[in-house]
Amino acid sequence: MPITASHLREDVYNILDAVLASGEPVEVVRKGRILRIIAEQPATGQPSSKLARLRKRDCIVGDPEDLVETDWSGEWTPHI
Repeated sequence: MPITASHLREDVYNILDAVLASGEPVEVVRKGRILRIIAEQPATGQPSSKLARLRKRDCIVGDPEDLVETDWSGEWTPHI
């Protein structure tokens, strides 16, 4: 059963969350026409979360334990 645009505006976040959770579209009546809110399915083979989409990077080249012994005193001067 379609909902009105006013009802959507009053409870938009809960309605959107319900569409995501159930996968069932919601129909909204606006100016005599029906609009449908649906949850798009992720494309096959595409990571679904932001964390899964991160590219792997090598930030430390070598042994990370070598950083403990690094003398940085020549690289910066503390503000006095």
